[in-house]
Amino acid sequence: MEARDLRIGQGMDVHAFAKGRKLIIGGVDIPHHQGLDGHSDADVLTHAIMDALLGAARAGDIGKLFPPTDPAFKDADSIKLLEHVAAHVRSLGFEIIDIDSVIAAQAPKLSPHRDQMRANLAAAMGIPVENVGVKATTTEHLGFEGREEGISATAVCLLARCSG
Repeated sequence: MEARDLRIGQGMDVHAFAKGRKLIIGGVDIPHHQGLDGHSDADVLTHAIMDALLGAARAGDIGKLFPPTDPAFKDADSIKLLEHVAAHVRSLGFEIIDIDSVIAAQAPKLSPHRDQMRANLAAAMGIPVENVGVKATTTEHLGFEGREEGISATAVCLLARCSG
């Protein structure tokens, strides 16, 4: 087996619920009585994945790349931002090998949307859908997620330096 320069990245994001906003997770508009608060569309899962990718490439974080003070990113589609991050990671000489993620939310139920989330994320990164893992869990009514104050997500990724 050929030795490769592999990199692991970890990302995390948290957003509080806010009335009057859509709930977008993994690029899916999920029916719910409130959405997540944030400068962009507040897609907590996609943000965690972007930070994992940028971390593995040692390229900062999404706050550096897409500052929340920049009006250009107000209500931005995070899937489009992920496309930009994936292209940036490739421009630094890396191939995206694998993504795994966990969303923590007491409500709404996310498992019916998992396959579409995986498809959206894979398409944005230009990788096979089987290389994108998305899991959802409750926190058994513990913490801010359990009190239904917001949603968190964590992600890990594996990058390989392209040869040649």
